Amino acid sequence: MGRLSYTAIASLDGYVADADGRFGWSAPDEEVHAFVNDLERPIGTQLLGRRMYEVLSVWETMEVDGEPDVIRDFAEIWRGSDKVVYSRTLDSVATARTRLARAFDAEEVRSLKAQHDLGIGGPELAAEAFAARLVDDIHLFLCPVIVGGGTAALPAGVRLQLELHDERRFANGVVYLHHRS
Repeated sequence: MGRLSYTAIASLDGYVADADGRFGWSAPDEEVHAFVNDLERPIGTQLLGRRMYEVLSVWETMEVDGEPDVIRDFAEIWRGSDKVVYSRTLDSVATARTRLARAFDAEEVRSLKAQHDLGIGGPELAAEAFAARLVDDIHLFLCPVIVGGGTAALPAGVRLQLELHDERRFANGVVYLHHRS
């Protein structure tokens, strides 16, 4: 049985984007990026909301020659993973190994989870997985910034008892917390 992991880089006050939709403050340095790469490497399929897909799809064709190892590594991880994009508005997807789904289907996700590990990206999509009690692991990277509002990393209206599984402090002030449900 696989596990479903939700990973988010958030402000200390719990937002993945500020009230204006900006998230530049969350760009990982090389140390954090390498750690994220190691988390993403074993994921068999990425489940992505439309906005997260649009942000990440640049990795499909981004020129990485001459870039740092962590950038080349993440591009390889992205290009090698299967992806399911959940969107009611996209007409098509433009990346390899990607299929479009119109609505989140908890039973389909359970079936995929039975086959291998999954990652879920985007807080709105993750909220549906949290509500369906499908999320096994939460990987939060808390940045040393307060943005005062915006898009919350974690869903409202869901209560889960969690166990702290791992933690780490990075040189740039980012704190990593891994909880399991």
